[in-house]
Amino acid sequence: MASRPAPARGTPRGGRSMAVKPEAMTLRRLKALLEVTSVVRGEKDLASVLSTIVRTVAEALEFRTVVLNLYRPAFDDFCVTTVNGSPEAQEALLGSTYDWESWQQLLVDRFRHDGAYLIPHGSFDWSADIGDRYVPQIDTPDDPDAWHPEDELFVPFEDSEGQILGIFSVGEPLSGQRPTAEEIEVLVALAGHAAIAIEAAQQAASTARHRAGLEQLLEVSSTLTAAESTDAILRTVCRGIQTALGFQKVSLVLLESQTGLLRTHAAVGWKAEDPVVTEPSSFDAVRRLFDPEFDVAGCYLLPNEQARRRVDQSEVKYSSQNNGRGPHAWNHHWLAVPLYDRAGAVIGVIWADEPEDRLLPSADRLQALRVFANQATSALLAARQFEQMRFLADHDPLTDLLNRRSFVRELESEVARARRYGHPIALLVLDCDELKGLNDTHGHAAGDEALQRVAATLRRVVRAGDHAFRIGGDEFAVILPEASADDARAVAERIEQELTSLPSADTWKVSMSFGIAVHDAEDDPAVLLRSADDAMYEMKHKREALGLDAVA
Repeated sequence: MASRPAPARGTPRGGRSMAVKPEAMTLRRLKALLEVTSVVRGEKDLASVLSTIVRTVAEALEFRTVVLNLYRPAFDDFCVTTVNGSPEAQEALLGSTYDWESWQQLLVDRFRHDGAYLIPHGSFDWSADIGDRYVPQIDTPDDPDAWHPEDELFVPFEDSEGQILGIFSVGEPLSGQRPTAEEIEVLVALAGHAAIAIEAAQQAASTARHRAGLEQLLEVSSTLTAAESTDAILRTVCRGIQTALGFQKVSLVLLESQTGLLRTHAAVGWKAEDPVVTEPSSFDAVRRLFDPEFDVAGCYLLPNEQARRRVDQSEVKYSSQNNGRGPHAWNHHWLAVPLYDRAGAVIGVIWADEPEDRLLPSADRLQALRVFANQATSALLAARQFEQMRFLADHDPLTDLLNRRSFVRELESEVARARRYGHPIALLVLDCDELKGLNDTHGHAAGDEALQRVAATLRRVVRAGDHAFRIGGDEFAVILPEASADDARAVAERIEQELTSLPSADTWKVSMSFGIAVHDAEDDPAVLLRSADDAMYEMKHKREALGLDAVA
């Protein structure tokens, strides 16, 4: 943006102020140094620190206008945060931003004066687009040592590690004269003390945010063990990372060992139809991101170009929108946190994106993320183990069908419901033919495979609302609510057809005997089961005698 002058005032300001004795000026400067130093020891927030520093510099060194350009790491630029001066100066400059290239044109050796940069009018072409500029409307002096309205005086200051923190811009000295070497030296010293105060305030704010984040994570961690399911744990983890660590988008994917795919099980900040949520990723591709070169506290933070070198374009599901600029900024980075089981194998990955402050996360922040991920993994594994135990209590471990315990419970429930509402209910019982001979001839692995084939067939064939069970060694059952004998017979025939058409790498085929019973108003569950069993054994004997497939 081109330089712009301030609007004219009613009465131009210029000339020199009343002379101040050197002793009084020295005392004033010492007081200023003490006040800035006291700010360092205080516990003021950053805004208060900046306001105090700018006011102190203006009063101690008698400048009408003092401007603080604070460096913003997220954008690699400077923003005018504080202006001590006229309303016109504040209106012209507050909130203005300047990139590094603009300042690099000004902070050059030919303007340098003991740590400050004095740019006399006429020595720089201000018509270049370097950003907003305030030029007071005052008389132009004839004295070559007088302060000209287009003079500029800048004082950069750094933190304890030599990184730029900000730049003071001062103007309109009350003396009407350009500052002497001694005055510039005092200004540079004040800027140094101001840097200490500003760095302390920024660190205090950062520490407070980090502490608040850890407290939130601790609170979330305490709720993980109370979660009722793995999905509830995963949702809690994503929300905790979002709120406590300031990532707007978080997703958690788990590895499918059978397919080698990572599928999203929980996400916050995403829409349900976003590819990050709906499309799986290849674990073989994602594991290439786990490069020790980019390992920070067990998290993997990669620049965009490095990540894209390691994965195919098809694996790129999203590109960050909330980016900054410069070496400290988040700029389309990838952040992956692998989750490990107790044996050290990867079971999932946390993806975190869109940091609210647009900055690369600090090592402390990543360490907190890693610790929380470890706690989440422990809770997840415990929940999985509990869910597995609960599953095994109701399911057959070989076929994953519901077991006899579940069958008895479900049959009693459905019979009671049929009685209450007068609805029909059919029970289909199935028994594998010659399973013992199959085990003896081809081994128990073949027998197990036969049972698993039957289970898979039942899952494919039974109607929605029907329930399939393995109720004994080679015996299965299907409860068919609101079904007639004909409905049950149709299901049995479909099962028979499916089994006989299945391809086999060996010479054996799976065949079944079926028995059907339909609930009568007087039947209890045990009678219904006994009727179906009797029908099934009758058909089994008939098949053995005739060598025919049959359904009864």
